[in-house]
Amino acid sequence: MASSRPDGPAAGSGGHDAVEPDPHEVARSIVLRQLTAAPKSRLQLQRKLAERDVAPDVAAAVLDRLEEVQLVDDAEFARMWVRSRAQTKGLAARALERELADKGITGDTAAEALGQLSADDELAAARSLVEAKLKTNADYTDRSVRDKHTRRLVAMLGRKGYSPSLAFQVVTEAIDALA
Repeated sequence: MASSRPDGPAAGSGGHDAVEPDPHEVARSIVLRQLTAAPKSRLQLQRKLAERDVAPDVAAAVLDRLEEVQLVDDAEFARMWVRSRAQTKGLAARALERELADKGITGDTAAEALGQLSADDELAAARSLVEAKLKTNADYTDRSVRDKHTRRLVAMLGRKGYSPSLAFQVVTEAIDALA
């Protein structure tokens, strides 16, 4: 026999109404799962909660609490992100600044994190990237070969956030050493 209420319990539920989960617990659970996978900025977590239709006031309350207990810390996230991406991808400060901004980290927090990188660090990273990509068997005395490789290497450094002047300097030095 069907339930006398039009919105009655579904078949097989044992007749008990389902209890709505606490929205704060749901949000906290989502955030903790995200943080388990990889560190995230507050903005990234806020976006994830919005995707999951968590009310903005609930999201803010949960994120505020997790900041209080330092599970969400944009400054630490930014420092770690800069170190990691500079080492693994060889990115320059300019590219890292763009990535941080995409993750909601700007201003003093971004500047402090980017302050970990010195001009010498960037120069060394650019040289390392060029050395890894430089064709040692190419005939760099041929102007067209030299120009082609210079363009490609400078473009690669540009995509990684290096200034054109630094890119040309590093590439020219590396090619001159082989020519």
